[in-house]
Amino acid sequence: MIQVLYTVIVAQMALILTLLFRTPLRKLVIITLDRLKRGRGPIMVKTIAATVVVVLTSSVYSIIKIQHRTIEGGVANPTDEVLLSKHMLEASLMGFMLFLSLMIDRLHYYIRELRLLRKTMEAAKKQNRNFEDGKNGSPEELKAMGEEIATLRAKIKKLESECETKAKEAKTAEAEAEALRKQSEGFLLEYDRLLEDNQNLRNQLESIDQSLTQPDNKKNM
Repeated sequence: MIQVLYTVIVAQMALILTLLFRTPLRKLVIITLDRLKRGRGPIMVKTIAATVVVVLTSSVYSIIKIQHRTIEGGVANPTDEVLLSKHMLEASLMGFMLFLSLMIDRLHYYIRELRLLRKTMEAAKKQNRNFEDGKNGSPEELKAMGEEIATLRAKIKKLESECETKAKEAKTAEAEAEALRKQSEGFLLEYDRLLEDNQNLRNQLESIDQSLTQPDNKKNM
């Protein structure tokens, strides 16, 4: 399961990097996410997220149960330590995976909003140029055009302000994605350390089993 979680996390990080940079692949990813959010896509995503949350809750419960058993026994059981490390790593990876999923959803939302705002601004500017080109008319028409131009300029300023806000939010999301990438590298190092500790604990268990087996053999002799 841990290998599957690492595979999913690496795929999510690659998807985030694709969304951060303007490439032909980014457009394909955005189209795919748009289609995924239509029809039965949201239901499937929510079902998968709910399943991951249930498994995460189970891992947290197992961690609490093992810690409680260790406190009651007073001595740490090597087997419990291995299980505790495994459950803690799985819970961390699942929580990280859910957070990355949220980051992907927000990045896709901000990119789509920025595209819509830019299209609206371009249409408003084009309409404004058309009005300015057609100034040769009656005073009433010129007055009406002037009012419409003023309205359009106010709308353009508002859209530019919203565009700047969305751009700042997108930059914040990019910074968070970079921080998550560095955090995932820490998780990989922690995973390697846990594997080494797991192997050491297994060796200790084998040594304990051998030491317990030798007195039994002597008694049988």
